[in-house]
Amino acid sequence: MLNHVNLIKNTLLLSLLSFSVAAELSSINDEEMSVISGQAGVYLSGEITLNENGGPIQNAYFGDCTDSKRCGARLAFQTKQDGGWFVLDDMKGSFSFQGLTLRVRDINSGFGGDGANFNRQVLEIGLPDQIKVDKFQYTYATSTTARPSDAGFQQTDIYTVEIDGDITMQGNLLVFPTGDN
Repeated sequence: MLNHVNLIKNTLLLSLLSFSVAAELSSINDEEMSVISGQAGVYLSGEITLNENGGPIQNAYFGDCTDSKRCGARLAFQTKQDGGWFVLDDMKGSFSFQGLTLRVRDINSGFGGDGANFNRQVLEIGLPDQIKVDKFQYTYATSTTARPSDAGFQQTDIYTVEIDGDITMQGNLLVFPTGDN
């Protein structure tokens, strides 16, 4: 009986696929187009996993994820020339989202009257309702060098963040252009 049900499902699926393949594009005149509405933009879903099995460097500081050494990714940034480094270290875990949107939005009103003066387009990033986080962690630290393998390396861990579960988000992020465009 189960094989018979699978055969029916597969036949229906193939029928639907063959129907969509047989469809063709045709032009639409202005009158037909006037009753069609839609929105421009991009709807994104995804999953990002960082260093599930460890990083590419394995030395006295970094190792694979099977030992007690650090094994996550590292981002280092220097905020002042010849200054120290801020690092996000030992980043690992994953997060997924559904419903991140990107679109262009006209700002020509609001913002305490500044919108009318601005009168241009901005990039609007619509935040997803929820982000699912699976054992995501990182350590925020200061460091004397960008890499642990550099000479004179010393690092002071400030705090470690571990997130597991769902994060609820709301709202939009607006990215305003700079310059005279």
